[in-house]
Amino acid sequence: MSAVRFLLLLLCLSLSPPCSVSITEAEALLAFKTSLSNTALLDSWKPNSDPCKDKWEGVFCKEGNPAMIIRLHLTRMSLSGSIDVDSLATFTKLKTLSLSNNSFSGPLPPFNLLKGLRSLYISSNKFSGEIPGDFFADTTLRRIWLSDNEFSGKIPESLGKLSGLMALHLERNKFNGPIPDISQETLTELDMSGNMLQGQVPTSMVRYGVGAFKDNSGLCGPPMGKECRGLRNKGGNGKVTIGIMVGIVVVMTVVLIITTMKKSKHHRDESFNAYNKAPVEDVVEVRVQGNSRTAGGGGSARSQGSGGVISAGGSVISGSGSKKSNASDSSNKKGSEHGSSRKGSQGKNAGIGDLTVINNDKGTFGLADLMKASAEVLGNGALGSAYKAIMSNGVSVVVKRIRDMNKLGKDEFDAAIRRIGKLRHKNILTPLAYHYRKEEKLVVSEYVPKGSLLYVLHGDRGLTHADLNLATRLRIIKGIASGVQYLYAELSDYELPHGNLKSSNIFLGSNYEPLLADYGFFRLVTPTQAAQGLFAYKSPESVETQQVSSKGDVYCLGIVILELVTGKFPSQYLNTGKGGTNVIQWVKTAIEEKNESGFLDPEIASSTDSSLEAMIQLLHLGATCTETDPNKRPTMENVIKRIEEIQGA
Repeated sequence: MSAVRFLLLLLCLSLSPPCSVSITEAEALLAFKTSLSNTALLDSWKPNSDPCKDKWEGVFCKEGNPAMIIRLHLTRMSLSGSIDVDSLATFTKLKTLSLSNNSFSGPLPPFNLLKGLRSLYISSNKFSGEIPGDFFADTTLRRIWLSDNEFSGKIPESLGKLSGLMALHLERNKFNGPIPDISQETLTELDMSGNMLQGQVPTSMVRYGVGAFKDNSGLCGPPMGKECRGLRNKGGNGKVTIGIMVGIVVVMTVVLIITTMKKSKHHRDESFNAYNKAPVEDVVEVRVQGNSRTAGGGGSARSQGSGGVISAGGSVISGSGSKKSNASDSSNKKGSEHGSSRKGSQGKNAGIGDLTVINNDKGTFGLADLMKASAEVLGNGALGSAYKAIMSNGVSVVVKRIRDMNKLGKDEFDAAIRRIGKLRHKNILTPLAYHYRKEEKLVVSEYVPKGSLLYVLHGDRGLTHADLNLATRLRIIKGIASGVQYLYAELSDYELPHGNLKSSNIFLGSNYEPLLADYGFFRLVTPTQAAQGLFAYKSPESVETQQVSSKGDVYCLGIVILELVTGKFPSQYLNTGKGGTNVIQWVKTAIEEKNESGFLDPEIASSTDSSLEAMIQLLHLGATCTETDPNKRPTMENVIKRIEEIQGA
């Protein structure tokens, strides 16, 4: 840009009303760049070039004549400085602005000047100070992520007036005071946890559950499990509660009821409460024996010990600690051919329901059998907790306990999970049974002794990694692709046939044959849980727009391929992104330097086998699958075809 045009641009942006000098989008972006610091990763933003045609870093355009900038994705670039919002205001079609995971600080910039903006992502910076109450009044924002900053003061009331608001993330800031009423019907994703909020959770917002408000010690009322004594209930409609004296009577009555209920539930729920408070990790390790292990750079796998029995309520009740099954003289009764539920619970457990067997490949069993089994806690994952149970008939199973799985009613849930239970493929781990309760669901699957791919790659390499040679990795990748292909055929009407494909959900049989698990949950879990728990939601397009498609599964498969080829623990598996290796950037560097063999796992890079070239081809395939732009990724059908074409696969 010439010095004259640059000066004209600055002059134009400073005048009110705006001057009539025509400013191109390229010039506006360059002006925006000058307001930033540490812009080394924006070297592609050069004068006399076109942001769309020349593919400037982080710039996404809508095709047309001319093409228009619709999205800026400038995350994880170590950017800082002042943000020139006036320059961005020249982009009339800009829909998404993502500046997350940078080093910006100071008050919230006037992003409300961007009138057409739909999605704003500025998480994980150092923004601070109060946000004016009317800041969002004249905006058209649908998705707002302000989490992991240092904002303080009250939550802006104007958020409650945003028409069409779909996602709001305010977690881990310093917001204080009462929660304003933000109860739009369109809002499906809300998180205000980790602040200093006070008062009663508005009645209209109770539906978001305790997770949306946890770690705010000053909050009370449903769903916090803490009575609001002497507070006025503003709820969602501003109505005043009954008088103080009547309120005291009501509180005392509620306390008595709760006390009675707690006593009646004591035998079946007493010791899982402590386990529920354990921090949820994004990586689920399913083969933990004895001491805890650390998976790569931060992907931990923790053993909670063993022993105990499973109660009818889905809890783990501490027992003797023995890993041997508590033998029982009662044998399993045959269920129906289609796996209908067995009503075997008696006495104090009667009326709480039983397991519904949907796959009788391992015989039929009920909750009574699990109650008599020894239990070993395996770990916590984004979707729920898991533990191993060894029943008296010698069958070992994994019981996954999942909360907030209430997207479907009981009959719809039964139909959906029975459909999954009918799947049969050598690379698919089909669930055996489920237990339905409104508060939680139990999903029972066969226990795979060798453990997950994540454990084999990053856990105790001395025990199991010796057999994970180059040919074995090729076979694993082909098996994963075969299983995914089967899911895409059988669940073709699913937007995300798998949805949660990652190495912790891929188990290895005795001959290292992969078995895919945790698939098909996309239609079972709530939107909030899907966004927080399903790995497909970590694809770049989902992070920015919360929109998912089959290309999200392609992205997930690409991560697994890169993980197997490089032997690195992907930082993408972690919620914080801290720890592990950014395998996408790692491989991008390898390709740019034309040194692919130098970036392979050292345990296979020295191989003289002709299949080494196949691993390099797979590395390129993984890089293509993880392209930021989903339109540049191949379809799952093409991915599988390329895997089959690679020599040795």
